[in-house]
Amino acid sequence: MGQPKFSSEEVNAMMRKVADWQIANLKEGVEHDDLDWRRAVLYMGMVDWAELVEKKEGNSVYYQWLLRLGRKNHFQMGKWLYHADCIAVGQPFIDLYLRYGDKIMLGPVMSRADWIVANPSHTPMMLDYGKIETLYRWTWCDALFMAPPVYAKLYALSGDRKYLNFMDKEYRASYAYLYDKQDHLFYRDGTYFGKKEANGKKVFWGRGNGWVLGGLVEILQVLPSDDSFSRFYQDLFVELSGRLAELQCPDGYWHASLLDPSSYPSPETSSTGLIVYALAYGINQGLLDREKFLPVVSKGWKALCEAVNSDGKLGYVQPVGGAPDKVSRETTEVYGVGAFLLAGCQIYQLSLN
Repeated sequence: MGQPKFSSEEVNAMMRKVADWQIANLKEGVEHDDLDWRRAVLYMGMVDWAELVEKKEGNSVYYQWLLRLGRKNHFQMGKWLYHADCIAVGQPFIDLYLRYGDKIMLGPVMSRADWIVANPSHTPMMLDYGKIETLYRWTWCDALFMAPPVYAKLYALSGDRKYLNFMDKEYRASYAYLYDKQDHLFYRDGTYFGKKEANGKKVFWGRGNGWVLGGLVEILQVLPSDDSFSRFYQDLFVELSGRLAELQCPDGYWHASLLDPSSYPSPETSSTGLIVYALAYGINQGLLDREKFLPVVSKGWKALCEAVNSDGKLGYVQPVGGAPDKVSRETTEVYGVGAFLLAGCQIYQLSLN
């Protein structure tokens, strides 16, 4: 069996450095609302890191940081009722409920999900930012990371199949609309149908496909393998994993544009973090062949670590956007750190096997 080229202690030390830098350098303000999707992804990574630290060291300091943020915001969801980005924070809050059992951590996300399930939107799938109602469904691929796992987790928690039925119906609608079965990749949204990169290839965004693959991990972690819906998500995970593994660049990163990386030559760590997270999970769970995927994961993790400055700042994170864009070593964002920590926790587990 292939062995990873890193030790558990090295992985642990790198995650601590990145997590501590981010906690010490959190921005405040409208663009970094505690409850928006950017922070939700950070919290998801922090939850996994907090669990690892508590198990390894008996230290709950990172859990306490998360609890302070949750209590400060009364464990509420974002402001827009239907918007996938505004329920994403429910994922780490559900995880905190499972850890601490305080129903105040669960009530707001369950209430939001219950209302949406009872009052589903029927708007078209074509995204139009001039029509706010086109954001009421999962009309852009990022949404498949933000919202579906909430419903999967609520189903796993409650056993009420209404959550899973809603999730599956809406997910398959997005899949049917956004997934290119020829290239085995997701368009970011319908506005990219027919668009071409400088080299004539279709426009497939690195982070967008990372969002989808990472979201599949969040679903598969809680969906019973013998559930009637499970095969679809497992098969999609394996198919998309295989395709993305083929598209890793020689430097170990996935770049902003998957099919035209030469037009975006800089590394891109948010897409790389999400993809490494998912591939490492797939190996750990026996869904992906270790011999085939371990070299890809090892190369990706090495690349991610090279993007960390000496003080712990993670660079090369593409700013908020919906398409491939330029990036530099100095650009960072909290969701990139969340993806890094998610990946690191799976890499840590991988290093023990």
